Amino acid sequence: MTNWMTGVWEAGGANIHYLRTGGARPPLVLLHGLTGNGACWSPLARSLEGEFDVVMPDARGHGQSSAPLHGYRYDDHASDVVSLIRGLGLATPILVGHSMGGMTAAAVASQIGDVIGGVILVDPTFLSPQRQREVRDSDVAERHRRLLSLNKDDMLAQARTRHPHRSSEIVELLTEARLQTRMSAFDVLTPPSPEYRQLVTTICVPILLIIGDIGAVVSLETARELQRLNPCVRVEQIRDAGHGVPYDQPERFETVVKSFLRPVAAS
Repeated sequence: MTNWMTGVWEAGGANIHYLRTGGARPPLVLLHGLTGNGACWSPLARSLEGEFDVVMPDARGHGQSSAPLHGYRYDDHASDVVSLIRGLGLATPILVGHSMGGMTAAAVASQIGDVIGGVILVDPTFLSPQRQREVRDSDVAERHRRLLSLNKDDMLAQARTRHPHRSSEIVELLTEARLQTRMSAFDVLTPPSPEYRQLVTTICVPILLIIGDIGAVVSLETARELQRLNPCVRVEQIRDAGHGVPYDQPERFETVVKSFLRPVAAS
């Protein structure tokens, strides 16, 4: 990661920090999930930087981006990404978004589909209204508040116990990202989220939907329904992966991502 560029783009009231591999290659924008940051994509970015100019922003309230008092809904995150794409002059970028970043990527693709090349949605937060309320009313934000009171070593130890199969690099990156996530970021959980079926039907570029098979947010049934709604949708289910698909099965994830990216970037 040492020779990657860092920068800050001012987007609608927030300073968005990003990492960028650079070079005269097709641009790829990687959007992380809630409590993540751009650096969490480092393993994938390393394997793609020879073929792509990989841009990894920290969402507002995350990483080294600023944390305004409000503006954490999906529309705000999508506006930040649109502003970043335009500000950096990225020509026909392909978007990859995981979880919260997946919903953000779908919102961006539905708004400016004519200027992006394709989109990869990795178990995006496509939740029913009832499920949105359940998540908001759960203790997810309170658990984060409690974790922030731990020191980094204790947090790392907990994360290693919870995810023994993940690489030590990923566990460290995710722990560091969580420590940098401000409480205001959890406002994104306030219903209503964008209506995901409507979003997906308005996207007019190739879409790859990647899900795991262990407690995924997007079930295979929902994935098939989205395929029926929009023939641009391709579905890949990665075995032995939970919601954190890129972290649970990084090699399989990378293979699936590359097989989609290469023909899309070449077209």
